[in-house]
Amino acid sequence: MASATSGETSTANTTVGPQQTPTEPPIQNHAQHTHAENTEKNTVDSENHTSNESSIDLPESKEPSSSEDVTANADAAAPPGPSPQDPEASRTKLQTTIIMISLCSSVFLAALDVSIITTALPTISEHFHSNAGYTWIGSAYLLANAASTPSWGKFSDIWGRKPILLIAAGVFFIGSLLAATSVSVGMLIVARAVQGIGGGGLIILVNICISDLFSMRKRGAYFGLIGMTWAFASAIGPLLGGAFTEKVSWRWCFYINLPITGTVAIALFFFLHLENPKTPVWDGLKAVDWLGSLLIIGGTLMILLGLEFGGVTKPWDSATVICLIVFGILVAGLFVINEWKFARYPVMPLRLFKHVSNVAALGVCFCHGFVFIAASYYLPLYFQAVLGATPLLSGVYLLPFALSLSLTSASTGIFIKKTGKYLPPIYFGLTVLTLGFGLFINLPRNPTWSKIIIYQIIAGIGVGPNFQSPLIALQTLVQRSDIATATATFGFTRNLSTSISVVVGSVVFQNEMQKRGAELVSALGSSIASELGGGSAGASVDIVKALPPAEREVARDAYWESLRIMWVIYVAFAALGLAISFAIGQHVLSKEHEVTKVGLEEQERLRREAKNARKTGDLEAGGPVVQGNAGNEKAV
Repeated sequence: MASATSGETSTANTTVGPQQTPTEPPIQNHAQHTHAENTEKNTVDSENHTSNESSIDLPESKEPSSSEDVTANADAAAPPGPSPQDPEASRTKLQTTIIMISLCSSVFLAALDVSIITTALPTISEHFHSNAGYTWIGSAYLLANAASTPSWGKFSDIWGRKPILLIAAGVFFIGSLLAATSVSVGMLIVARAVQGIGGGGLIILVNICISDLFSMRKRGAYFGLIGMTWAFASAIGPLLGGAFTEKVSWRWCFYINLPITGTVAIALFFFLHLENPKTPVWDGLKAVDWLGSLLIIGGTLMILLGLEFGGVTKPWDSATVICLIVFGILVAGLFVINEWKFARYPVMPLRLFKHVSNVAALGVCFCHGFVFIAASYYLPLYFQAVLGATPLLSGVYLLPFALSLSLTSASTGIFIKKTGKYLPPIYFGLTVLTLGFGLFINLPRNPTWSKIIIYQIIAGIGVGPNFQSPLIALQTLVQRSDIATATATFGFTRNLSTSISVVVGSVVFQNEMQKRGAELVSALGSSIASELGGGSAGASVDIVKALPPAEREVARDAYWESLRIMWVIYVAFAALGLAISFAIGQHVLSKEHEVTKVGLEEQERLRREAKNARKTGDLEAGGPVVQGNAGNEKAV
């Protein structure tokens, strides 16, 4: 196929370049070819057949590339108006508005359930008399969210975007109902996991739908809206959680999802129109990479459980912790082998990782997700445990961070749409992110509101630009047919990083509290000290508030010092993300757009094409020439 591509490129240059006109040599070549057909017809037919099989997408991939490089004469010859395949041309502004409101609402709900419980967790843990619940009520959602993401992306490739998005909304609805009616902490954790599965589908399918609905250049602005929505949910979530906890009941943190989810599902059912392959259910189920899905879920669970137990529930050198982490890594290795050698339709094709820029974009995504979730999760703990704020006030205190994040996310989308450049926001965001979280180490022991507000604004400005910029960087270096799996892989990376972050942050914080155990015992007594030490620290905020003033100050000092050490971990990851970002390449963002084909027939075609590419050494399968979303070829 490499020779065929080269030949077509040469012909295209001869045809459209200035001062290039047909001459006699091509006519002579045609005559020679005609003569060859009379003497070697079978050989020529065989060669033509082979060429056609190995270049299924060649016309689609070359047209946009030519449109980028041709002269004004070629542009004048092109037919005016949008392509008949352009999905943007068939929608009115009203339809686009309704679709985007519905998609943003879906993301709002999924993001809200990350942040709404942060201010309610101490009350929920106390209600169920569960110290472990403080960590697992939050991390169960994030863990299920992360583990399910790759499968949602592949499901949408097989059955289409719309039906799978509606199913994800249904799963989220059921999980929310179960969480709102939970009668034990175990039931609540399971319900949160069900919510996480549905929320993972909502988040990733919204991004995939936007990729299908808009061109690469335009989708930056819509991704910016999604980032702004996420930020708004982060801002209002702790506030709502605190208000519900204080004024009504923590159960309304979950009841609020039910009417919004139903309304969104109805709107998407009637207004979202994307290709529907109508794949039979049984055929689709047989095509799913179930082994790969189970391996990635199992490996993720074991690693995170090992991190959760280490140093708190069990010593780091205990057999339980070591086995969980080691076997988790081994299972992750089996997942890679399965995707590489055995999966017919892999949930995470390894060709996505063959370009340094792609790996760097995913690395930035991981570091960014690892860092930003810490502010939403641990700043409320700082406000309540150190400053003595109520759950409602801790949500109010978080507004500077969330609002600055929201504005910069939206501004970044507009910047990318106007300029076509996504690297400057990545660099800028990670630099400011490192600075902002570094300032968190200096958060005051007593209320100094100028510092508290300014530090949050700086951190929020650093978080905002990198919600979607690395995703655009990733999508520029994959074929249109891989957009869903690439987006799902990006979402998996972010969700995995946030779930790991909550656990790692909790482990560091709890270990630091344990180091201060002797000091707490001497000042507070062994009973109260045990409540504040280790895994009980996060769930014991109300105990601190009830202590006499002198003892309360000792406890708050311990919380403050432990949180300061914890922020150092997040500064290191922010700096790591900045270093990794320099490996991301800048590529042209095309304004052209075509319908993305889905369904089993398309998946089988792609599988055969990838198999042929591996046999023939086709560079499109992951060599130095990459196939962009709009078909733009670019050497890297």
